[in-house]
Amino acid sequence: MTSRRDFLRSLGMLALAGCAPRSGETLPPGELLGMDFALGHRLRDGGFPEPSETRRIGIAIIGGGISGLSAAWRLGKAGFEDYLVLELEKEAGGNSRSGQSPLVAYPWAAHYLPLPPPEAVWVRELLAETGVLISGKDAAKPIYDENFLCATPQERVFKDGVWHEGLLPTSGVDTAERQQQQAFHARMEELKHARGKDGRKIFALPMQDSSADPEWLALDRITFKQWLLDNGFSAPTLHWLANYACRDDFGTRHDQTSAWAGLHYFACRSGEAQNAAPDHVLTAPDGNGWLTRALMRPCGERLKTGIAVWRLREQKHAIEIDCWLAAEKRSLRLVADKAIWAAPAFLLPRVWGEAPAPLKAAARAGEYAPWIVANLHLSDFPKEGHGTPLAWDNVLYDSPGLGYVVATHQLIRRQLPGTVLTYYRALTDQHPVAWRLQLLALSRESWVKAILDDLSRPHADIRSLVIRLDVFRYGHAMRRPVPGSLWGKERRLLADFVSPRLTLAHADLSGFSIFEEAQYRGIVAAERLLDKKSGGKA
Repeated sequence: MTSRRDFLRSLGMLALAGCAPRSGETLPPGELLGMDFALGHRLRDGGFPEPSETRRIGIAIIGGGISGLSAAWRLGKAGFEDYLVLELEKEAGGNSRSGQSPLVAYPWAAHYLPLPPPEAVWVRELLAETGVLISGKDAAKPIYDENFLCATPQERVFKDGVWHEGLLPTSGVDTAERQQQQAFHARMEELKHARGKDGRKIFALPMQDSSADPEWLALDRITFKQWLLDNGFSAPTLHWLANYACRDDFGTRHDQTSAWAGLHYFACRSGEAQNAAPDHVLTAPDGNGWLTRALMRPCGERLKTGIAVWRLREQKHAIEIDCWLAAEKRSLRLVADKAIWAAPAFLLPRVWGEAPAPLKAAARAGEYAPWIVANLHLSDFPKEGHGTPLAWDNVLYDSPGLGYVVATHQLIRRQLPGTVLTYYRALTDQHPVAWRLQLLALSRESWVKAILDDLSRPHADIRSLVIRLDVFRYGHAMRRPVPGSLWGKERRLLADFVSPRLTLAHADLSGFSIFEEAQYRGIVAAERLLDKKSGGKA
């Protein structure tokens, strides 16, 4: 009998059939990168040696993504500096990391931040601290540094051989479809300001502040596609837009995504600026890398990378944290007063054997989306076809990929000899397990061919311009907000869990991975510990 693993592997291999490079085809040089799969699998399988040294620490923050860095940032703002941030990878930042070429910096995943609404107080605090929010931190419409407001044109979409301005093509569609598009936009604007029976915004940012009105929470039980159909939105372009949005932010198709999450994507983006249109975003050549660096800076030597936490044991007066120091090939025991688990939730049951059974079940309940991100280093800009000129975000209609962003777009006043395009693909057309097997099996050359084939549709000359192409694999990029996952008991248990020595922080606690949610969960975890230490609110 064929095992489930063999069956999923066969699905993955079938999907790869057309991806092998043609005989004699010359491909650009580059690397196949990714999270440390070997160390991650070792965490799953065990076999670490017992610690050879013990050290004391006040607070250990396990995970150096945005949540862990935000927890450290909040502790530092309160004057607490007896902490360490322990990151498994060689670089901190999680999905907000970036790279640097001789020409320009570029993102390795997250690449923008919507204008934060007033309730996103900690996002605004960070932006004010970095000088990106110039004035009006508490105002409805702050003033932002124009160097970080996305230069125009901000976005375009390639459909039917033509580049269209914006993300929703209007040319070539009939009157009835345009009317549906207008009705959808009007409905989303209405939902941005709508409130539930408890007086709270239906779709707030952070999501924890959203209305608890049961009528609206019930949307978590159906898919976003079903909501569109139930509300009379049948236009193909609208379903494409909804599907694109879900793939882009959640790594899921709109027929797999909670309707509450899908609507939150559109309706929570209610931030405005005095010097920009409401739909503008904040970005930089390195995507969200500048935000990561702002959070890392106060950590200094307290941020430790290449460290895998493989065992937690909660004691009466401390928590023992056994770590594998990859560079030194030995284990270290940290004895901490408190700890913040800021790594993905699914890893927690593997390292905390004595965790409560309901917590283990909640941590294992989530599904995770696999992704690839590629950076294409070009000697020159591609030739433009018909329609809207090159934008910052260039989206491909009816494509396995999401499109690409241009790293040099914010440097529009500089004449540069080339550029870097960051290409994104959420792997949604198979079961996530099948795609993770495929990520391990597929060669860089096969990915490069698939990416160049996709980009050759709008840019016939792309192969002649690429001088380097690196591919980054994410096996567990983000928790998938499938129906029932956001307002069910499992996510709530993760968000509310606090033991005497351990509290949790990660975007997993919100059920989907965006910067604002990751930062918020880190802030909440830090404040819980500060509150315990001070005996009052931090």
